[in-house]
Amino acid sequence: MGESPQTTHKRLGSVKSKNTKPELILRKFLHKNGFRYRLGKKKLPGKPDLALPKHNAVIFVHGCYWHRHEGCKNAPMPKKNKSFWNDKFSRNIKRDKKAKEALERLGWRVFVIWECELNDESLENLKRKISNHFT
Repeated sequence: MGESPQTTHKRLGSVKSKNTKPELILRKFLHKNGFRYRLGKKKLPGKPDLALPKHNAVIFVHGCYWHRHEGCKNAPMPKKNKSFWNDKFSRNIKRDKKAKEALERLGWRVFVIWECELNDESLENLKRKISNHFT
């Protein structure tokens, strides 16, 4: 038998939204490679996880489950209360898209890195993309 609704609520309520392991990995990588950034620019649409003003770029570190990384094994659909979760995930996706569009209208370059893709290859690729702004 599955967990109670109260247990589920407590477990999901404990999910961190700041200083997550994927964010810390990215921040360490960027700093080591000479990128200076600002954390959580709350005044920007969507509150990006990192802003690199010098590069006119923002980065979102998306959790595969909550932001629905398509085709990812870390983004299964819950078996219970499917209509609630479909609505919740749909709102998350729409909010992400709206934030990206608003940031781009303001002249920011928007990068998304998925938690399951935080590896040396994807980080080096991100570094190249950010740096290409000056080439």
